[in-house]
Amino acid sequence: MNHPLSDRITSLPASATLAMAAKARELKTQGIDIIGLSLGEPDFNTPEFIKDAAIKAINDNFNSYSPVDGYVELKEAIITKFKRDNNLTYTPSQIVVSTGAKQSIANIAQVLLNPGDEVLLPAPYWVSYSAIATLCEATYKEIPSTIDNDFKITPEQLEAAITPKTKMVFFNSPNNPSGTIYSESEYRALAEVLEKHPNIFVLSDEIYEHINYGEKHFSFAAIPSMYDRTITVNGVAKAFAMTGWRIGYIGAPEWIAKACTKMQGQITSGTNCIAQQATITALNESPERITYMVDEFKVRRDLILDLLNDIEGFKTNVPEGAFYVFPNVADFFGKTLRGKTINNATDFSLYLLEEAHVATVTGEAFGNSDCIRISYAASQEQIKEAMKRIKAAVTE
Repeated sequence: MNHPLSDRITSLPASATLAMAAKARELKTQGIDIIGLSLGEPDFNTPEFIKDAAIKAINDNFNSYSPVDGYVELKEAIITKFKRDNNLTYTPSQIVVSTGAKQSIANIAQVLLNPGDEVLLPAPYWVSYSAIATLCEATYKEIPSTIDNDFKITPEQLEAAITPKTKMVFFNSPNNPSGTIYSESEYRALAEVLEKHPNIFVLSDEIYEHINYGEKHFSFAAIPSMYDRTITVNGVAKAFAMTGWRIGYIGAPEWIAKACTKMQGQITSGTNCIAQQATITALNESPERITYMVDEFKVRRDLILDLLNDIEGFKTNVPEGAFYVFPNVADFFGKTLRGKTINNATDFSLYLLEEAHVATVTGEAFGNSDCIRISYAASQEQIKEAMKRIKAAVTE
C-alpha cells in the first residue's frame, strides 16, 4: 500500500545519532555487550540540589499550565545567568523557555526562514541543524573545515559562502561533534565579515558552554554590532546533567522572541512546570557547583586521546570543550578488515559496532565524511575497554 505521507516528512532524514543508538540497543537485546559511545549525554546524575528543588515544586503543587514563554522567575534567573556568565543584557520580553534547546532552534528557524532562504553551516555541525533547515523549506550550505585547523572556518571562507539568499548562520561553540571552541578574537573576525551583510542573522548555540577546558567561553551576541541580530541558545541538558528534563531557552531581539512565543503557543505551549522550577535553582547557583563533572570530563578526554593516539590510523586533535573526540579515520578507507571493506566513515562506524561492539557515530551525519564522533561521557573503565576493543578490531 502506498502511504501518502507529506513531502515534508519524507524529505527529512532520521537523526543519525538516534539511529546508531537504536542499532546498538538492538544488538544489546541479542545479548551482545555493546559499549555505547554514540550519544551526547552526560553519564552523571542530576545534582541533588536541583532534584530537591523539583521535589519541592511537586509538594508545592506546581501542576498547572505554565506561561508559553516560561515562568517570570525562570526568565529572571536566565537574565541573571546571561549577565553573570556571558556579559549579555536581556529583558524578560527577550527570553523564551522551550522544551529543550532543540525546540528553541526549531522555533528560531521556523520564524525566520522562508522557502528558498539559505542557512550557512560551518562543518562539522550538529545533525539536527540541516534537518531543521530542510523542514523550513530552506536550503543549507556547508562551510568545510578539517582536523588540521581544529575544525574552524576562516573569515575568508565565510565571506565566500555568502550569497544574496543567505539568511542565517549557525555557530556552535563549544562544538558538537568536534569539541572545538572559537576564541573571542576568532568570533570577532567572523563578525567583521557579517557586519558587511546586515540582513544575515546568527544563531549561536552555546549548550556546551560550561564544559570547557581551555579557551574562555565567549558569546557571539557580546559583539556590540551583532547583538541585534544574534539569537543565543542555551539550556541545562549538558552542563547540569539534565538531558531528560527538557529545558532550553533563548535570548533574542524582542521581535524574534515574540514570534517564537507565538510559534510555540500553537505547538507545545509552555514547557514542564516542575522542570522549570528546578531550572530556576540550577541557574541561580554558581557554575562552580558543577565543576566536578567538568574536571572528570577533562580526565576522560586526556585518557581517550592517549589511547586513540596509540591506535594506528586514527588522527586526533585536542578538543577544548564538550565531551567528544572527532578523529579522522580516512586512513582506513579502501582497506579490508576482517573481510569487510571500509569505503567511508559510515562503513567504519558500523564496522566498530559489529566487530568491536563499540557504538560511535559517522561524521557524515555532521557534514564531515573523514571522521567519526566518539563520546567520552562514559566511565574511565568503559573508555579503556572500548579503546582496547577498537585497537584489536583494526589491527590486522
